[in-house]
Amino acid sequence: MPISLQHIAQTVKPNVVSLGYALFLAINAAGVWGGVFPFLPMDFQTPSIIVVFFVTQSLTFFAAYVASVIGAYRFPQLTHVFIVRLAVAPYLLGWVCLIGAMYLETMRPEPLVAIGGALLGLGSAGFYMMWQRLFASQEASIGNFNLMQGTAWGAVLYFGLHMIPGAVTAFLIPVLFLPLFGLCIWVQSRSIDAAQPMFEDKPYEHPAIYRNAVRAYWRSAVSVAGLGLCTGVLRALAIGAPQVGSLVNIMSMAGALAGASVLLYLWKRTNLRMNIPALYRIAFPFLLTSLLVMPFAPEEYLKWLAAITYAVYSVALMLSMMQSAQASRDQGLNPVFIYGLFGSVIYGFHDLGFISVTMLGNVDVLGIPRLAVVALAAGYVLGIMFFLGTGGFKLDRLSTTSADSIELVAPREDVTANHSLRESGECPGERAAGDVQPAATATDDATACAAGKADQPTASAPPAAPQQQERRNRIDDDRAFKDAISKKVALLQQRYGLSSREAEVAEYVAHGYTAVRIVEMLFVSDNTVRTHVKRIYAKLDIHRKGELLDMIEHAGDQQGESEG
Repeated sequence: MPISLQHIAQTVKPNVVSLGYALFLAINAAGVWGGVFPFLPMDFQTPSIIVVFFVTQSLTFFAAYVASVIGAYRFPQLTHVFIVRLAVAPYLLGWVCLIGAMYLETMRPEPLVAIGGALLGLGSAGFYMMWQRLFASQEASIGNFNLMQGTAWGAVLYFGLHMIPGAVTAFLIPVLFLPLFGLCIWVQSRSIDAAQPMFEDKPYEHPAIYRNAVRAYWRSAVSVAGLGLCTGVLRALAIGAPQVGSLVNIMSMAGALAGASVLLYLWKRTNLRMNIPALYRIAFPFLLTSLLVMPFAPEEYLKWLAAITYAVYSVALMLSMMQSAQASRDQGLNPVFIYGLFGSVIYGFHDLGFISVTMLGNVDVLGIPRLAVVALAAGYVLGIMFFLGTGGFKLDRLSTTSADSIELVAPREDVTANHSLRESGECPGERAAGDVQPAATATDDATACAAGKADQPTASAPPAAPQQQERRNRIDDDRAFKDAISKKVALLQQRYGLSSREAEVAEYVAHGYTAVRIVEMLFVSDNTVRTHVKRIYAKLDIHRKGELLDMIEHAGDQQGESEG
């Protein structure tokens, strides 16, 4: 099905959010990602400098994620302000330390590099947390779009930085680029609707919900951590060659550009459902084979293996951010907690791979060549992680749960247009002044409108194109439905772009379950259920439970009319 030039323009043209995130990714890749400094002199990047920086930066980065999980669970209100105020200062000071270390001629630069690495690790983690909070707070189609588009543009900006003289770029980063993306995330963070359940929730008051979330999502985190382990091992093996690090950076950003662009293209054509553990099962044989071939392959093989693995890893990190945001929306989980959980597992294994191989040095172990020891050890750990990620000894875990899947509901043509309206402060779908409605309904509409201004979808936007409507109206004949209501809700889901969780809530409502019972069945808070109901009403352009039941009852009739 062809995509119009207007669709392409809307997909490619960045907005304030995606451009700010893109600039952050580009700058982060210039000094943090992989411990590589493409804009600093090569004679400064000695193996000792890179090792010191990478160890301090990565350990601080990992510690910040662990602290965010604990802080978001015990002190959720504090973390909302703490992260915003914590990121800019250490990120700026970290770059100042790196630049200052280049001019130290009378003393060893390693201590200043170590301080700079720790500060950059702390600041980078803070910025990632802020962007994740923003994407999670937005309606799914808007948040996922901004994340993918920002990732793609981040690669473009990174390559564009190479057109600026390196000596100039090193100074422009703290002086110009950091203030730009710092101001962007600060302004956008102030627009977040703090009334959403994910921000109002106090995790320590609902420990069962968060234990259930850990059980639901840890397999996805372990799957991406398998890639993290491999990238850490390969980065340690190539630490003595800055040129390899530069290639790793280039391939990482190229992989991010390709992955985000392909996802955006497919998403415009159809609904997508991606399962991280399933993707890991597909990649596992290639990862294991690549590691075991290392001892017998030429030196050039190691360089390209590290580059390609980092490229895949960068796409996997983007998917983990998408899944964390979806978890916050669907289950009302604190976004800092769930993303911190993913990051703690992923970056923890990445650091484990890097530090273990670095400590091993260049010596053989019991007469066995170093590369052979690394390949066997990494392959063994990777296999254990694969075993755990697919369910371990519990055979019933071999089929992944719905929580493992990332859902991308194909957006309406007017997603970008609606987003522009919301940024301008106009609430799409507002009624004419003379359209009178009951007081209770007016209250609900005001709430829905306020949510709409925080990137919630509206149902009064222009209708989708015929081919999109046809796609949403099409239901696979082979799909199994529990009953007639289940099929009718699926029709509404396709037609109006409901998420799987929203369709699930609508189905429970249609079956007559109370809000309390739905809370118990979905293992979420009551605020989360109410938010899902508001989003359902907004997408269907209704205001009462009776209207929802009526739409579900006549969904089949509407399907027949559209096919006729």
